[in-house]
Amino acid sequence: MAKNKPKELRLSPSSLNLYLDCPRCFWLQFNKGIKRPSGPFPSLPGGMDIVIKKYFDTFRAKGELPPELEGKVEGKLLKDMELMRKWRNWRTGLRYEDKELDAVLSGALDDCLVDDGKYIPVDYKTRGFDLKADSSALYDNQLSCYNLLLEKNGYQHNSSAYLAYYIPKEVCEGGVVKFKIEVVKMNADPDKAFRTFKSAVQLLKGDIPPADERCGFCGWSEGKK
Repeated sequence: MAKNKPKELRLSPSSLNLYLDCPRCFWLQFNKGIKRPSGPFPSLPGGMDIVIKKYFDTFRAKGELPPELEGKVEGKLLKDMELMRKWRNWRTGLRYEDKELDAVLSGALDDCLVDDGKYIPVDYKTRGFDLKADSSALYDNQLSCYNLLLEKNGYQHNSSAYLAYYIPKEVCEGGVVKFKIEVVKMNADPDKAFRTFKSAVQLLKGDIPPADERCGFCGWSEGKK
């Protein structure tokens, strides 16, 4: 009888964020199926994400940038709508399989700019308050992973990416919500992302890491092993 094929180890920018936050919680999730407890996922950010994508697509069809991005970003929106739809779907998005590590990294982009043949990821963020000095640092790994995926799939990049923040400011007559838009250019290093990917895979092949005293979930997971 043929042996069952081992389950593919597939990581994503969000799972690597978990690794960076707490190696033990990451190890338990992938090796034991023990996930951190979580409450209901808010639907508003997901709804905003869909609406913003449709909004950007109206400008893509015209070969233009949304006015709030004019003068704040390099390049123009990726023209190929079919490719953009593919990249936005986590099932068909950018994927990199490392044969040596026997693992896959995959991710779904919100949008992408192209400047002189170089591809620049764009990620939309909705938040309730103005940016703080370190707000964007939380997304360093995510954006670096996107450039790694672009690179491994043969697309040139310039090691940068953009965050487009939509911050609600007021509700006007008719239920129209006005937003403040902040655009932040980020360094997005694919080499750094690969190092994170490699160390995360290697960690999963070893023994369970010790509890992290900074992690509020490690104590909870002790009773679930």
